[in-house]
Amino acid sequence: MTKKQVFYFNFLTNPGAFEETLTQDGDVELTKLTHDMPDADIDTVLQRAHGYQIRGNWRDVPDDYRGHAALIARCPNLLAISTGGAGYDTIHVDDCTAAGVLAVNQAGMNAEAVAEHAVGMMLSLTKKIAQVNQALRRDRDWVRRDYMNNDIHGKTLGIVGLGQIGARVAEICRLAFGMKILAVHPRLTAEQAAERGAELVSFETALEQSDFVLVACGLNDETRGMFGAEAFARMKPTAYFITIGRGGIHDEAALADALKEGQLAGAGLDVWIEEPPPLDHPLLKFDNVFASPHIAAITPESALKAMTEAGHQWRLILSGRRPPRLANPDAWPAFRERYERIMGRPAED
Repeated sequence: MTKKQVFYFNFLTNPGAFEETLTQDGDVELTKLTHDMPDADIDTVLQRAHGYQIRGNWRDVPDDYRGHAALIARCPNLLAISTGGAGYDTIHVDDCTAAGVLAVNQAGMNAEAVAEHAVGMMLSLTKKIAQVNQALRRDRDWVRRDYMNNDIHGKTLGIVGLGQIGARVAEICRLAFGMKILAVHPRLTAEQAAERGAELVSFETALEQSDFVLVACGLNDETRGMFGAEAFARMKPTAYFITIGRGGIHDEAALADALKEGQLAGAGLDVWIEEPPPLDHPLLKFDNVFASPHIAAITPESALKAMTEAGHQWRLILSGRRPPRLANPDAWPAFRERYERIMGRPAED
């Protein structure tokens, strides 16, 4: 029996769960490569590969090994490229579609972890947990009222991107804290937003009315730089900016200026242009910034769910069946033709 071939570079977040699921029937071979291997050795694997399990953050993948037309050309039998999380910055979806290659992610598998992190940042900021913890360890040159904080109950949360993560944050905040939820999402109807517990509003309305503004969308041409000086100026001076989306959606210099001028009450940041940010980054100098280095999704539970689901999706793809988390459905007709030619049997309709 000729085995189906899947490869990856360097690292998987839960290699055991992934390999166990992927290879459970003994019909798939998983190959680990490293970026510093000789090109000839890498090309030997790429020539026979049917699948590429790629990391989703562009910082983790050198340009030569992102999912673009040049890489696809080196893989004549490639059927799909899959990330291990919701993000797929490293996949050029249009190039995949043009080549009849499926682009797949694991959207929703880390939703709980990221949603909990976002709510944790909201609570940490409003309750001044980080500041009072440091003060208690530093000295006694303060009084308790210096760290008077606020409740979040009954406040308004504006969510930019009401996907699975945004919807889970909405659910937590609505049920646990009685918050009003506003949402900005270009491809949802008002009825669909209401089903997720939110009122669909314009971007400007969300900025002006929210006590917390949460970025829960991906980085693309629509969202790149959408939070700049003008957006921060529209927010309430008592409002908090929270992001678990991607670096590049907000202008870091503009955010630092807004905080310096007192235009915002604070910010919770899990994503950065450079990750981790340099120690002298201006935003790390503010006591009212809660910072983490893109770790919201990194929990054992989410890694297990995501990589197990990645394995399940690969088994569907490699058997000619349509995966549930397909980022480029327009590629399916061309994929079916290529699948039959490469695998010698037809894919499903």
